[in-house]
Amino acid sequence: MKSKIITVISLFIAISLLCMVSAVSGEEYEAMKGIKSATAVFDERESNPKNAALHLRVIHQTYEELAAMKKNPVFVLVFIGPSVKLISKNREGFSPEDQKSLDEIANTISAMSKDGIKLEICLIAAKVFNVDRASVLPEIKRVGNGWISMIGYQAQGYSLVPVY
Repeated sequence: MKSKIITVISLFIAISLLCMVSAVSGEEYEAMKGIKSATAVFDERESNPKNAALHLRVIHQTYEELAAMKKNPVFVLVFIGPSVKLISKNREGFSPEDQKSLDEIANTISAMSKDGIKLEICLIAAKVFNVDRASVLPEIKRVGNGWISMIGYQAQGYSLVPVY
């Protein structure tokens, strides 16, 4: 009986601490006060697989944090320039270390897509960097010109976040 009481008290303390941490994380951003929705378009151009994997993790984490703060995030990630090589199933020319980062990129993209983050690839960049559009990861929408896409999102009020 005594162990059940200790377990219940420990659980109560743990839940209380978790609630306090959640409340603090939602209050620590002065810039987010009064904001009901956070819309952003990310301009991803990184060509290094390890760096790009980090970028994607942080973008996804940012989305999750904003969702936890009840800020209704709406994110779009547009791959432009050399980053298009990193979202292809064709991995020729990448080192074994890069292959691990490419796996991480593919897994993060899948998780982002499941969370509702929109992902797009610029087909002009795909052509310039010899990426076969059929080899692009299935979660990623193909758009003719990534700049037009980003201009459109900004015209709709999305904040531009350059990632390079």
